Amino acid sequence: MRKSLTLMISILLVTACAPEVGSEDWCAQLKEKPKGEWTANEAKDYTKHCLFKSEDK
Repeated sequence: MRKSLTLMISILLVTACAPEVGSEDWCAQLKEKPKGEWTANEAKDYTKHCLFKSEDK
């Protein structure tokens, strides 16, 4: 039980540090990442939020 609780807390802490998709920090972070390492979802979100600056949230 203690190991699973520690694992869950660790995962929450790591994911809480990631910038929100579409934020300026996220766009800058993805821009620095080699495009060959992008997932299909990252490419779609980058296009939507960083290139076309979609305002529908």
